[in-house]
Amino acid sequence: MGIYMDDNIHAPTVASGPTTIGGSNRDPAKLSMVDLMQEKERIEEELSALSSVLTSHGVNMNSSLTTFDDFPRNDIDVAQIRTIRAKIIRLRYDHKEVMKHLEKGIHDHFLNLQRAEGDTSSVSNTNGSSRAHPDDFGNSSPDVAILGPPFARVISVAVASPADRAGLKSGDNIRSIGTINWINHERLSQVAALVQQNEGRTLIMKVIRQDGGNATELDLELVPRRDWGGRGLLGCHLVPL
Repeated sequence: MGIYMDDNIHAPTVASGPTTIGGSNRDPAKLSMVDLMQEKERIEEELSALSSVLTSHGVNMNSSLTTFDDFPRNDIDVAQIRTIRAKIIRLRYDHKEVMKHLEKGIHDHFLNLQRAEGDTSSVSNTNGSSRAHPDDFGNSSPDVAILGPPFARVISVAVASPADRAGLKSGDNIRSIGTINWINHERLSQVAALVQQNEGRTLIMKVIRQDGGNATELDLELVPRRDWGGRGLLGCHLVPL
C-alpha cells in the first residue's frame, strides 16, 4: 500500500486505497444494526480522544504547522500532529460509511413497519388489535423507528434558564433535539453545534419522563439564549447514555 506525500507540511500523511471499517476487512453493509452502533460509538470515542490530543498541543485540523517564514514550528511535534490529522480523516470517512448504513437500516425498518401495518389493517380484527407486533426497537410506532431510543439524560436544569422555561426537568431522557437523535449526536457534540446555530430559534425536543412506574413522552419547545443570566445557551447539563 502506497503512501501519498507532498511538499505541503500541513497535509496529513494518508494511506492510499479504500479504508476499511475499524482497520479490518469487514464490510459495513453486512454488519448488523447492533454491530454498526458499536462501531459508531468506537469511532466517536477515538475521534474524541484524537481531537483532545490536538487540543493539548494547541492546534486543530486547520492550524498552521509552519512559522511566518515557512519553517516547521519547533514548539510542537509536527510529525505527530500530521499523523493524528491523518487518523482523524480516516475515522471521519469510516464514521460517514457507518452512518450511511445505519440510516439505511432504520429507513428499511420503517418501511417494514409500514408494510406490517398495511397487512394487519387488511385482515379482520379478530384478536382485538390490528397493529404490528413490537419490533426490535421495543415499540411498533413508526416514530420510534425513526427516532430510536433516548441518547442523553438531563442531570441538572438551572432556574429561569431556557431549558427550565421549556419545561425540561432533571432526570428526563432525550430522544431528539431538532434533527439530532441517537444516530447522529456524536457524543453530544452535534447537540452543541445545533444549539449554537439556532440561538433565538425554537427547537422541538422530544423527552421521556419517568413518573413512578409510568413513562410519558413530551414535546418541549426549547429556545437557546445567551442572555438569560447564566452559563451556556440552554442552562442544563446533559450526559450521553
